[in-house]
Amino acid sequence: MIGLRRPAAEELYSLVKDATETAPMRKECLENWFSTMAMSLADRALGAIIGSAVADAAAQPLHWVYDLDKLDVFLNEAPTPEFRPKSANPFYRRDTGNQSCYGDQAFVLLESLSECGGLNVDDLRKRTYNFFGPRSEYDTPVNDPYRDRSGPRPQLPIEGPWRHASIKSFMKNMDAGKEETGCETDFQPDGIAKLAPIVALYAGKPDLLEKVEEAVRVTQNNDACVAETLAAARILEHFILNGPDANVLDSVLDQLTDPNRKQPQDLDKAVVGHIYQVRRI
Repeated sequence: MIGLRRPAAEELYSLVKDATETAPMRKECLENWFSTMAMSLADRALGAIIGSAVADAAAQPLHWVYDLDKLDVFLNEAPTPEFRPKSANPFYRRDTGNQSCYGDQAFVLLESLSECGGLNVDDLRKRTYNFFGPRSEYDTPVNDPYRDRSGPRPQLPIEGPWRHASIKSFMKNMDAGKEETGCETDFQPDGIAKLAPIVALYAGKPDLLEKVEEAVRVTQNNDACVAETLAAARILEHFILNGPDANVLDSVLDQLTDPNRKQPQDLDKAVVGHIYQVRRI
């Protein structure tokens, strides 16, 4: 069973629904308007959250298989590799249907947004620490952020989830009482993997990108992570607001090259270059 907690998703759905209702519309037309236009937007927003959770759970058994020869063997064993019954993950093992650390971060963000009615950075920090910290299922010897790395190498794969480097650094920063809790040296795509809930809630609002950056820097306080996550947020927002669109990258590239764009980043030009590289593949 996929590890998406239903109450949090339903509460965020209610928030998205409220956000799509516009005051200027006449009261007698509101119900009909919502059922035709706003519901489709709200459904796409909720679909982004559920789709993110499903995709994470589907890929988790083959997560981090870097040996391409081994990966070919696994892929040849079944025509549909998603939700592989037996984990082939070389680093950690979780039952199929559970989330990776990426998906669990998305859930924590979803729950915080739902409980607070929007982004509350202090609440997000506390929930992230509680979910991944001491006495959690992530609290194992190999996952210890203070583990002595000069000792023997751990036996892999471990049983249970894997605590990401950015989360370990975040925990140490929280323990030290630092105001800036995000890891400054981790460049993994955690921000992208967990952004569906916050884009779903703030899509179409002028402060979307500001909120995304604030959420990312809670655990990853470096400009590269922020720039790439903001680009991904622009892409997802476009789909939530407009539905399927083959020209989404053109729209996002126009945004990223606009001198008056929102939430500009010094690395936006590099992100544009990477998007062009992807388009040529």
